[in-house]
Amino acid sequence: MSRRTAGIGRAWKTGWMELTVVLGDITKQRVDAVVNAANNAMRGGGGVDGAIHRAGGPAILSDCIARFPDGLATGDAGWTTAGALPSRWVIHTVGPNYRAGQRDRALLVSCYRRCLEVADDLGAVSIAFPLISAGVYGWPKEDAIAAAVETLTSTPTQVQAARLVAFDQPTFDQISSRLQG
Repeated sequence: MSRRTAGIGRAWKTGWMELTVVLGDITKQRVDAVVNAANNAMRGGGGVDGAIHRAGGPAILSDCIARFPDGLATGDAGWTTAGALPSRWVIHTVGPNYRAGQRDRALLVSCYRRCLEVADDLGAVSIAFPLISAGVYGWPKEDAIAAAVETLTSTPTQVQAARLVAFDQPTFDQISSRLQG
């Protein structure tokens, strides 16, 4: 069941949390943790990764270098400071690169699950996700949305509020439609 949430988008209550779809900028989300769709090297990049590093400042890169000297495996997640972002933490996850032949959906699902596990370890109660792997990594958008919604609505967690942040109106509409069932 959906309801309009003033200034945010549309929200659905799952067994564990409220899942909201938001049209906006991931770097401006006021939540405990924002999720970064990172690359394996954990040194910044393009897309969401570049935007988070630019908005959060050098503290994020410095923490990535210290915490992940060898990078992070595809499907895994880890956290750093959020630097100048309005959140407390950045949870970095490495999605599969569909264009490079990484097409195992279990890796994409693992990104969302691992982010929730890291959020639980941190005590985060609110989290904002981009649509992982659906940008430059080329995961088909409809399946990327399905994987995100299915995983976030079925994974037990202490997180009370999760947001899927859509960068554009068509993606917002697709996510909303998927959440409506």
